[in-house]
Amino acid sequence: MLQHRPASFLPFIGLCAGLLPAQVVLHEKSAAELIAADAVVEKLSGSLQFAEGPVWLGKEQSLVFSDIPAGKLLRWTAKDSVQDWQKAEQGNGNTLDLDGRLVTCQHGARDVVRREADGKLTVLADRFEGKALNSPNDVVVRHDGTVWFTDPTYGLGKRKQEQPGNFVYRLDPKQGALTVVQRDFHQPNGLCFSPDHGRLYVADSGRKQRVGAFDVKADGTLGEPAFWIEGGSDGMRCDRLGNLYTTHLAGVRIFSPAGKLLATIGLDQIPTNCAFGGADGTELLGTARTDLYRVRLRVAGAAVPPPPAPPSAEPAKK
Repeated sequence: MLQHRPASFLPFIGLCAGLLPAQVVLHEKSAAELIAADAVVEKLSGSLQFAEGPVWLGKEQSLVFSDIPAGKLLRWTAKDSVQDWQKAEQGNGNTLDLDGRLVTCQHGARDVVRREADGKLTVLADRFEGKALNSPNDVVVRHDGTVWFTDPTYGLGKRKQEQPGNFVYRLDPKQGALTVVQRDFHQPNGLCFSPDHGRLYVADSGRKQRVGAFDVKADGTLGEPAFWIEGGSDGMRCDRLGNLYTTHLAGVRIFSPAGKLLATIGLDQIPTNCAFGGADGTELLGTARTDLYRVRLRVAGAAVPPPPAPPSAEPAKK
C-alpha cells in the first residue's frame, strides 16, 4: 500500500464508468507487441474502500482480491461481477501456492495465512525470532514452493512495532524456517518473480521510491541489485516474456527485463496492484483504490502459480 496523492492530483478525473481511454503511451516501438496504442480500459466495478492484492483463479475463471478496510476478500467473474467471498483480517496481497491454495498477507492479524481446501486457515508466519511481524503486505511463491513476503509498517496502526526493521522474508513451509533476505529497504512493498524465478523484483515505497531487481542465488539468498527502477511501485507482475508491470502514480508502467521503460497505461485513479487473467491470460486486471479495471493486452502473464521447479539432476552413475 502506497501513501497515495490526494484526489486532486489524480491524472484523469472526470471520466465516467464503463470504457475509459487508456491513455497508452508507447515509449518504445517494441511495446506495440505488448499493448495496442488505442487500447481502452474497462471499469469493472467501483465503490470499494481500498482494493488490493488481485490474483486470478484459472479453474474458476474468477479474480480474487482484497478490500482492506472492509476486512473482506472479494471475487469478480464476468457473469456475476463483484461479490463478497471470504472474511479477512485486513487482507492485502494474495497469491497461489504450488497446489493452487490462496496465500494472503493480513494487516490486522500481522500474519501470512494459507486457505486450505476445506476453507480453514493455516498460519504460515506471524513471528520472527519470537517477535510479532509488522504488517505483512505482499506475497509471492517461488517455483520451489518457498513463500516470499514484505513486511512494512503501513498496516501497523497504533500497535507497537516489535521488529527492529522492515524486512523481506523467505519462508520454507515444509520446514517452517523463516529467513530475512533483504534488510535495507525503508518500506518494502510489492514484489514479483521473473518467469524463470531467477530474479526477484522488490519495490521500496518509502524514502527512495524505487524498485530493485535482485538475482536469486542457488542458496535462496539475494545478490546485489542488477539495476534500480526509479519512481517506486506498489504491486507488480511479470508477463511471460519477462516484462515487468508496475503500479505507479502515473498508471501502470511496463519495463523490459533490462529495466527499460516501454509503455505507460494511464488510469483515472492511481493503481495499487495488478494481475493477469482471462481465458488466455492476456487480460491485465488492476485494483485502484475504489475501482477494479481491465485492459486487454497482446501478451499473456507469467504463470501463477508457477510450475514446480524441475528436480535436480542426479549425478551420473559410474
